Amino acid sequence: MLILRKLGFSVLMLGLALPVWSADRPGTISGCVRGAGGIPQMGAMVEVLGAAAQDLRVFTDENGYYAAAGLLPGVYNLKVSAPAFLPALRERIKLHAGTNTIVNVTLNTLFEAIQIAPAHGPAEEDDWKWVLRSVSNRPILRVVDDPSLVMAAESAKGDRELKGMLSFLAGAPSEGFGSVSDMSTGFSMEKSVFSADTIGFRGNVGYGSSSPSAVLRASLQHKMSDGSEPSFAVTMWNSPAPDVTLHNFQALALTTSDDVLLGDALELKFGSELQSVQFMGRVTTFRPFGTADFHVSPNTVLEYRYATSEPGSRMDRGFDLAPADGNDSAPRVSIVSYSPSVEHAHHQELSISHRIGKNNLQVAAYTDRVSDPALIGVGEFTTDYGNVLPDLYSGTFTYQGNDFHTQGMRLVLQRQLTSELTGTFDYEYGGVLDLATPNASLANVSESSLTRKRQSVAGKITGTLPKSKTRWMASYRWISGEALTQVDMFNASAGRADPYMNLFFRQPIPGNGFFPGHLEAIIDLRNLLAQGYVPVLGHDGHTVYLVQSARAVSGGVAFTF
Repeated sequence: MLILRKLGFSVLMLGLALPVWSADRPGTISGCVRGAGGIPQMGAMVEVLGAAAQDLRVFTDENGYYAAAGLLPGVYNLKVSAPAFLPALRERIKLHAGTNTIVNVTLNTLFEAIQIAPAHGPAEEDDWKWVLRSVSNRPILRVVDDPSLVMAAESAKGDRELKGMLSFLAGAPSEGFGSVSDMSTGFSMEKSVFSADTIGFRGNVGYGSSSPSAVLRASLQHKMSDGSEPSFAVTMWNSPAPDVTLHNFQALALTTSDDVLLGDALELKFGSELQSVQFMGRVTTFRPFGTADFHVSPNTVLEYRYATSEPGSRMDRGFDLAPADGNDSAPRVSIVSYSPSVEHAHHQELSISHRIGKNNLQVAAYTDRVSDPALIGVGEFTTDYGNVLPDLYSGTFTYQGNDFHTQGMRLVLQRQLTSELTGTFDYEYGGVLDLATPNASLANVSESSLTRKRQSVAGKITGTLPKSKTRWMASYRWISGEALTQVDMFNASAGRADPYMNLFFRQPIPGNGFFPGHLEAIIDLRNLLAQGYVPVLGHDGHTVYLVQSARAVSGGVAFTF
């Protein structure tokens, strides 16, 4: 009882001290900038205008978020501009001491009429973005001391509009068993209801040379008065049997997440996912995740991250580039003697991110523990002996690797080279799975694989061509030797990139203005040079290859409205 009283007294004193600590402190204006179709706009210029500010200018990050920190209490105007959009003006934004006011802005094209603010003098250009945090799809600070100061600057009309995307893609996805089909239709819809809730529905329906496959995801997100945004989602997967001896693959996942800000320095984001897999038997897994961010200063963030699943492939190519298909958190399944196993992982990471002028730097140390890893191979294969899962669409297969435990470190440096060009450098050192001896047989891969230390260096460039508005990304990741898994498999920073040579393009297609949305062509090339293939002998004596990332070529069109 004495301990509980002391703990309660400490919590009470902390609660009383936080408001005093934040009094008379500078405030922050932050939010998200999106297009009329709901797509986050990277590189949009946000100007903070007011008597208490000297025309501060910041830029949105790759997820459309911005944060103008260090502002004195007062009344401000906000001007937002981006290529191909009309400027938007938000007036009379009240900012109290030590608080963060949220202003979300929707930009429109020439078909809409928007008030434009007068031009102002030059400002610092090195506050262009702040993206080197592990979970890069959230703003720096979202919760304020006074809930009445939280404001969404999007119009009520914009909140009622339905936002969505429809894509048609063809090509081999090469992500192993359970991946999307070689020909598929993806869709994503989002609508705000009751001013504080957002419902979403997205998925992918595939159709190739065999039975259809599908993944569907429905979600609900609620905005609380304190700025937190708890969410709940249900995801269902269904894939045809990869072999006549196997059953259809079915899975259901229930996902919840929430975020909390303590004071104006500590931000917590946490959640969990319960997965139930029906495939040659039933397997159920529970996957918690969470991050704790401590804002040491406006330019420095210290973060602890815990994860139990690998980031989806959309993070490799950028959230705003790759279309959503609802398949990012698909269970990673393998079989041994026809018995299913789901990959279990535990990733812990401590990182510090710091902004220095035009550069953003992150240093991280991590530890990984993976059981029953589901690894990827390339080549025609059947389910002989019940240890391999062939994929119907991409010519790949999934097999079970050996358990491993490793530690490592990561260094990421990102810099905006020009207003339309961003460069990222990533160095990693850690353990990977590798074959103990060359020319092993596939049947003995799990027993003969071991953990070896490897180095990895990656360079990634993203940009937009000014005239054609082509958004593109090119990356190359080098690894210092043979490996069956990637170095730092759970890297969720801005430096994450697929192994070897990868290219991604998203090209707007001019329209006649009849449709309210816009059409874009998409090209996705992964491991273009087919590097990192490790040969092994299959059960039938033919050579197959074990890979970190199989070569894949896909493309199609996406319609956003």
